[in-house]
Amino acid sequence: MAKVNVGLVQMSCTADKAENLKKAEDKIREAARKGAQIVCLQELFTSLYFCDVEDYENFKLAEPIPGPSTDALSKVAAEEGVVVIASLFEARAKGIYHNTTAVIDADGTYLGKYRKMHIPDDPAYYEKFYFTPGDLGYKVWKTKFGTLGVLICWDQWYPEAARITSLMGAEILFYPTAIGWATSQDEATNIEQYNAWQTIQRGHAVANGVHVVGVNRVGFEQDGAMKFWGGSFVSNPFGTLLYKASHDEEEVAVVLIDTEATDKYRTHWPFMRDRRIDSYEPILKRYID
Repeated sequence: MAKVNVGLVQMSCTADKAENLKKAEDKIREAARKGAQIVCLQELFTSLYFCDVEDYENFKLAEPIPGPSTDALSKVAAEEGVVVIASLFEARAKGIYHNTTAVIDADGTYLGKYRKMHIPDDPAYYEKFYFTPGDLGYKVWKTKFGTLGVLICWDQWYPEAARITSLMGAEILFYPTAIGWATSQDEATNIEQYNAWQTIQRGHAVANGVHVVGVNRVGFEQDGAMKFWGGSFVSNPFGTLLYKASHDEEEVAVVLIDTEATDKYRTHWPFMRDRRIDSYEPILKRYID
């Protein structure tokens, strides 16, 4: 399909996993009522963002994929006729856990999963304690409403990930995300960080000639020490914002995307045509001394 309605669910979360899942289901249905055909949820939406601490108890939040959450979401997807992109904490095997996004087609069929490749370790984002780096490579899925590429949060800072996923045929890049501001920071720092986050993803849209959809959580967590900044958005292939959410409110938005626009953008500004793939071998080095 050339034109598709994409739904973004920006929501706050609680410590109750069942409550968060039910809330996400309700918001998927709300997006469907607004005309959405593809609905993307934020990163790790079934819980609070638990990676602010290194606590073995948090591994109890993980589940197999496919598993209980994907079963519940598959039912909603089938009933509403929408594709669902769902970011979950995957329990793969004893001692092996991943930050994983499942993709469910509009008939409720589980299509597969992408495991987050780039794992951060920063103050309040201690993800290396929990997540094994992804080993499935970059992924695209052919769904009823288009060919989707999914990357996850920290992946969004890496142009290589966006490029490879685009080269695999993704018509839209989705980034489920959990990122926020330390409430101890000044406003200028907060604004600068948000602008960097949005700008680099809009750059991926321009460099690859595809639409980019970033979906972030919102609300205060970590006893008020962290404010997840929301600001979910949709960018067209020239980096123009088609939608931007608030920094404070839960929002369910539906945005019309024309994937046929990719051909126009790529032929008028032919970055893909002019790639010098014969010259890129040095990028495989950690650093060029």
